[in-house]
Amino acid sequence: MKAIFTQLMIGLTVLLNYPLQAQTVTTFAGSTQGYADGLGTAAQFNLPQGLCNDASGNLYVVDYVNNRIRKITPQGQVTTLAGSTKGYADGLGTAAKFYYPRHITIDPSGNLYVADESNHRIRKITPQGQVTTLAGSTKGYADGVGTAAQFNNPNGLAIDPSGNLYVADTYNHRIRKITPEGQVTTLAGSTQDYADGIGIAAKFNKPFGMCIDTLGNLFVIDGANYLIRKITPQGQVTTLAGSTKGYADGLGTTAKFDSTTGLAIDTSGNLYLADDNNNRIRKITPQGQVSTLTGSTQGYADGQGTAAQFFSPSGVSVDNLGNIYVTDTYNNRIRKITIQTLGISETNKTSKVKIYPNPAGDFVTIDASPFKNASARLYDTSGKLIKSPPLKNGKNTLNVSELPKGNYIIEILSPEGNTSQKLIRK
Repeated sequence: MKAIFTQLMIGLTVLLNYPLQAQTVTTFAGSTQGYADGLGTAAQFNLPQGLCNDASGNLYVVDYVNNRIRKITPQGQVTTLAGSTKGYADGLGTAAKFYYPRHITIDPSGNLYVADESNHRIRKITPQGQVTTLAGSTKGYADGVGTAAQFNNPNGLAIDPSGNLYVADTYNHRIRKITPEGQVTTLAGSTQDYADGIGIAAKFNKPFGMCIDTLGNLFVIDGANYLIRKITPQGQVTTLAGSTKGYADGLGTTAKFDSTTGLAIDTSGNLYLADDNNNRIRKITPQGQVSTLTGSTQGYADGQGTAAQFFSPSGVSVDNLGNIYVTDTYNNRIRKITIQTLGISETNKTSKVKIYPNPAGDFVTIDASPFKNASARLYDTSGKLIKSPPLKNGKNTLNVSELPKGNYIIEILSPEGNTSQKLIRK
């Protein structure tokens, strides 16, 4: 009994000292499939893919089938920065042409770099919309300078502080490096397969999205191997997470993904990836712990945690404020994920809201009757929304027998203010 009491006290200490986070998904821009500039849902996209943020909070989106690069202000105003009809042409703004561009990244000066997949080239766009070709020419595989180099359906991009660009050369199964002068070399990878190792001793199977941390480590989605790989600046390739195709949260190789495409990193080194066929946004800690941030079954719904729905999300980006943006590809929308901090605001002794019994067995009663029009939300310790039980006259008795034993938070929302309390499932 003493041991159980000690565990409960440790759990309470964790809840009191470490605020939880809940994820809320909203629609930032886009509506039905098409092409239109405009504000928020007045704008239209056609299977948007990669995206990135600049230092001012502007978002840049690869509008795949429309063959354009779109810009979205923090207020949600969508315009076309570059591109027009399908083809290949350098030039200013709509005079330029792309052929199914896929992913995008940005340097500190605001220059954009685009993987122009079906043109097998890497294109550069200045802040003024001037498009040029940095590297690549016809389909193939060759290192070299500028157009002497060859790629085979380039996809993911990342850039380091020195201006070196890294490319996931998907059908060459290699990671390529481009210097600011346009010199293309092979950093890692060789034939199509799976192997950890240094440089060309490593093997990939259709690498897709990628990102880079502050130490210069690259993280790569190894698409057809269903893995997340890490590459040091010296070219050492290891496996961070993933195993066989499927869906599972867990540590390292116990986790499973299905056709992940977009990858981003936050200031704490956490990775966020668009798990395309699982219709979820997944999170990976620097230690390789994989969890589901938001999303569930295929569909379209704004909401919190697993209440939100996506349809084949493909791109993900994190802004300076920690907001996460997702290209919800087959919903033709740009979704925004904001992180809400949850904490314990009151105890059962001081609050007008009563939660009993607490610790609870199979049932717990919520009594928020002093508040008008109150609603309730139940979260686990990762901040995931478990359920939103209705309150009739401010009350409800919940069956929590399906919940694992442990700590939870019940949040009460009302026009008079919000309050949250701890719940222990014994």
